[in-house]
Amino acid sequence: MEHRRTADIEAYPMLDTTELRDRFLVEELFAPGEIKLHYTDLDRAIVGSAVPLGDPLDLTAGEELRADFFCERRELGVINIGGSGTITVDGTDYPVAKTECLYVGRGSKAVSFASESSTDPAQFYLLSYPAHAEHPTTHAKIEDANKLELGSKEEANERHLYQYIHENGIRSCQLVMGFTVLQPGSVWNTMPPHTHDRRSEVYCYFDIAEGHRVAHFMGEPDETRVVWISEKNAVLSPSWSIHCGAGTGSYSFIWGMGGENQRFDDMDGFPLDELR
Repeated sequence: MEHRRTADIEAYPMLDTTELRDRFLVEELFAPGEIKLHYTDLDRAIVGSAVPLGDPLDLTAGEELRADFFCERRELGVINIGGSGTITVDGTDYPVAKTECLYVGRGSKAVSFASESSTDPAQFYLLSYPAHAEHPTTHAKIEDANKLELGSKEEANERHLYQYIHENGIRSCQLVMGFTVLQPGSVWNTMPPHTHDRRSEVYCYFDIAEGHRVAHFMGEPDETRVVWISEKNAVLSPSWSIHCGAGTGSYSFIWGMGGENQRFDDMDGFPLDELR
């Protein structure tokens, strides 16, 4: 498990491009036949992936968590962005197709991942936060998600947002999770920008066409920076940072948050004329 150390609000403006990417960008996250995990200092979030090929991949705590099993004191959200697969939790199989979600509750002892086909493997994106309460493991298909239609074609930010783990959906301790799809001709996400002091956030961008990129904007509204994102990169967003982006074409991204408040509208927005 790799440790990811971000920068605080005072150190952030002094980072050059390489340092900024080293601290906040998770590249090469998905590796065939492997589980990859990154432990971060953002509310102790773990960002990871599982790409099973032949044999199933077992999720273990490793030495880093000082736990007998991964979900001993944690909850886990999983969204598949690859081929069809199966997640097995304590002997129960959950088939998970592309863009479907599985919430794994605290106390779940055995978690493993398998693909239906090794030539089109599942690509499970993992996001985990500490949990102080147990909630049942729950599978959701895209038709089960709460769908919001946001933005407009005129502002190039028409997008569909699918909420899976949230206060009125799959119950959790502190994890909130879903994904957003930019419609054809739209490129801007999360505009106008906002922060939320009560929770950190992680974005994982996917379905970026070959040769295209997304410019992800972060930082305080009057001290912004840009991180260029490739397919299936994840970017860490502290509570004090905005998190928005624009692509050279349409794309999708998984968003996930952890903190003390699960309300979707718990945001501190900033007018565009205040951005610097």
